[in-house]
Parts: sequence; structure tokens; C-alpha cells
Amino acid sequence: MSADSGFEAAFGRVPTVRTDAPGRVNLIGEHTDYNGGFVLPIAIPQRCRVAVAAREDGTVRAISRERGEQGVVEYELGREAPDREWLDYLQGVTAILGADGHALRGFEIGIESDVPLGSGVSSSAAFEVSVLRALRELFGLRYDDVALARLGQRVENEFVGARVGIMDQLAASLADERAALFVDTRTLAAERVAMPDGVELVVINSGVSHSNVGGEYNTRRAECEAACAALGIRELRDIGMADLSRIDALPEPLNRRARHVVTENARVLATVDAMRAGNVEQMGRLFSESHASMRDDYAVSVDEIDLLVSLAEANPDVIGARLTGGGFGGSIVALAKAGVAGDVARWVGGEYARRSGRTPTVLVPSGA
Repeated sequence: MSADSGFEAAFGRVPTVRTDAPGRVNLIGEHTDYNGGFVLPIAIPQRCRVAVAAREDGTVRAISRERGEQGVVEYELGREAPDREWLDYLQGVTAILGADGHALRGFEIGIESDVPLGSGVSSSAAFEVSVLRALRELFGLRYDDVALARLGQRVENEFVGARVGIMDQLAASLADERAALFVDTRTLAAERVAMPDGVELVVINSGVSHSNVGGEYNTRRAECEAACAALGIRELRDIGMADLSRIDALPEPLNRRARHVVTENARVLATVDAMRAGNVEQMGRLFSESHASMRDDYAVSVDEIDLLVSLAEANPDVIGARLTGGGFGGSIVALAKAGVAGDVARWVGGEYARRSGRTPTVLVPSGA
């Protein structure tokens, strides 16, 4: 069922606006965005698609293919209230737009997404940006693509309760599948950096679902803020590799959290340089160093992710691999030699299934 067919079956009419937005994989630069740092995401083929049409009252009616057993759900504009369900992300969009002074009318919306939930590839950001694009067109809202990303981040921060940075929404709004998006999250300056010749991406979902709402994700952000307070700085972006001795003097675990962010920022810059120089071996080394830092200093990996990374790196056609996304489950990204990414993905996925008992999903290359 597509967003269109689901819409027509549920609401008995044809939608007037159709939009979509991609999921993303972050090549490197994890947990740096809410610290004012650098990130390097790229869009993946999987997308969230929505179909909408306006109503004459203040009711929002929605149906999602992924939540089809619920049928049509609805709420009233101005009465949005989070209840820890998928509808929070839609309610959050209309609540934030209302807080910005937009007197929206009600609407009906059909949602269809193949961006897997809880996989570390930004299903929520793809949802938010696709909905915001639809409402921008439906109601003539004057937001550019960066402003839409900021609104999506506010949905998560202020309504859903996930203290995420801006990377995921910027990637959903600005990224494509042909080049990585190098973003300075302090200034929101962004530029595309082409993938070097000779490599292809492999992205495999571990089957261990994660969530950015509450729990350890928000704890990590609080730990970064505590490290900043102890160091007398506003953001961890304000210090660099020359300050590692100051960082090491912090109490546990603040020293390790800050060390990850500072070294990860340096790895993003080094990865961009390596991409521009076509140095894929250096990219691979940086991927591996990033994973070790996320595992040991930031403590966001899990056994299944570590197994996937080790299997990928044991394959002679893999140049480097790492956890991608917020952690505590989700997916890995690996650099494979060009022409063999599908073979690599199938071998790693098969070995992982045999050793872990879990069913992985290959997201990139699609169809592998």
C-alpha cells in the first residue's frame, strides 16, 4: 500500500499534496551535533512518503501503513498531547507550527515509509521533514529547507522529549545519495563532498532496536553538558585535540564522553580531507577509530553491533566499519571495495545471523 492508496482507501478522496524525505546514514561524526561539532551524513534509498489534503475544520486524521492495525487516528489542532506513540511526531509538527503562530486548518494524511524504525537511520527525521514539506506546500508556509530542519529538531526536543541535535533533520532536508553532506552544526554551513572512486557503502541493520527518547541518549547529552560546565566552556566544540590533557583530568565518565566528542570532530575533518584526496584507506582507519571511541569512550555500542563491525572488518573487501546513529542498537556502515558491496553485505549478514541468532536487514546496497 502506497501513501496515495492508503490515503484514498481511508479517506475516500485523492490527496492534493505528495512529498517525501530520505533516511540517512552518518558516515562519521556521532554525538557531535548537539555539541556544536561536525557531521558527515549521506541519504539512503529508503524514504518516508506522505499524501495530504486539507479539511475545513481543526481535525487531523492520519493513517500509517506501518501502524495499519490502528486504522485512522485523529486529534484536534491546539490539543496536541504526547503519549509515547508514533502519532507524537505528527502532533509535534502541528504543535510546533502552532507555537510559531500558524493558524493551520485540519488535514488528512496517509503515511508510508520504508525507513526502518529504530535502526539508527533517522526514521523520525524522515517522517518530520516529509510532513513539514507537505504542510509547507498545503498551507503556503514560508520556510526554507534549513528552517524545516530546525522545526523538525524542535519537534523532537520540545514535544517528543528526545534531546537530539540537528544532523538528522538537516540530512533529511538537504542530503542526497550521491554525495555526503559535510555540516558544521554550529553555523549550519553545509557542503557536499563526493564519495571517492573505488568504494561503495554497506549499511546493515542489526535487528536491535534503539530509541532516542529518554534513557541513555539523553544521559549522554547531560554528561556532555556537565563536562562543559567543568571545563568552563559553552560547547565541546570550543576545545580541540590540544586540550586532551584537560579532558583527561575530568572525573569519570565525563572525561571519556568529552574525549569521544573532541576526537570525533577531528575524525570528521580528517575524513573529509581523505575523501577529497581519494584516500580510502585513511577513511577506513578513521571509521575503525570512530567505532572504538563510540564503544569505549561514549559507551553507546552493544554486543550485536560490535559483532557486525568485527565481521565486516574481517572481510578482505571491507576497508573500515563502524556503528552509525545514536547507538544502543541500530545499524553499522562499512566501506567496501567497489563492485562487491552486495557480496560483502550478504556474507556479513549471513555470518551475523548464524552467530547472533538475529535477523539482519541490508539497507545499502538496496536489493542485496
